[in-house]
Amino acid sequence: MPRPMRLGLTGGIGSGKSTLGQMLRVCGAALVDADAIARSVTAPGGAATAEIRAAFGPGAIDASGGMDRTRMRELAFTDPQARTRLEAIVHPWVNRLSDQLARDAVAAGQAVIVFDVPLLVESGRWARKLDAVLVVDCSAETQIERVMARNGLQRAAVLAILEAQASRKARRAAADVVVLNDGFALADLQREAEQIARLFEL
Repeated sequence: MPRPMRLGLTGGIGSGKSTLGQMLRVCGAALVDADAIARSVTAPGGAATAEIRAAFGPGAIDASGGMDRTRMRELAFTDPQARTRLEAIVHPWVNRLSDQLARDAVAAGQAVIVFDVPLLVESGRWARKLDAVLVVDCSAETQIERVMARNGLQRAAVLAILEAQASRKARRAAADVVVLNDGFALADLQREAEQIARLFEL
């Protein structure tokens, strides 16, 4: 069975990375979404919730029994040690489940697997696993406006998140393909997705 093409997809918060990932899935790629996996393991009954409660106390868990995302986001972006502790709990689960989904895609005969990974550039584990890296790029101001509108965060909170992520320069330096998504319509991003699909023979 031929080995599938393995594409890494990344971009800063609010860049449109996840939207592009879904478009590539519709084009025929298998999509392994690290954010979606992280949400699932920290949701009520998720595999990581008991560990999070043990590490951070009952205040880290909301009334539904899942991780209190607002509280833990604020903690993670104001306390680097807390962020490291949280990542040490969540990331191994994300890695294991990502690997399992990739194996499932190979078994299903998928020609292209897209790994949607927010911290792809920051993490050292991905380079050896990928054939190419796609970066969705836009200005910091566009990111701030999108995240404030989408998540209801204050500007200072979004800036703290941007500071904790890789710079635009670092992401672009790691890219094989850069997709610009700075204030464009969804139809423009869709055309980019279709071009990428043709490039990688989806």
